[in-house]
Amino acid sequence: VQLQASGGGLVQPGGSLRLSCAASGSLFRVTAMGWYRRAPGKERELVANIVNGGSAIYADSVKGRFTASRDYAKNMVYLQMNSLKPEDTAVYYCKARTLGPGYWGQGTLVTVSS
Repeated sequence: VQLQASGGGLVQPGGSLRLSCAASGSLFRVTAMGWYRRAPGKERELVANIVNGGSAIYADSVKGRFTASRDYAKNMVYLQMNSLKPEDTAVYYCKARTLGPGYWGQGTLVTVSS
């Protein structure tokens, strides 16, 4: 499974960004897709995850501001980020879960700063 994330950039506090992740390869193995992030000096953390056919779950820190979605026909996963805060600054990674190993995209940097 290969993942290609895009959509990061510099945004002011209170602004919005939409991240996209395209999946390809042995997609029949995928059971869930989601987003993680690693802020400077911190460990990688779950942002949102969607199991196949299910609803998204979110980290408490992003609930009400971020919305994750999947387009199964296009093999895409998205993260709509609204009301961004400086503490949302991080490298964002998409991940595909399988019954075996997980697969990571290359990461896309989101910087929230005025």
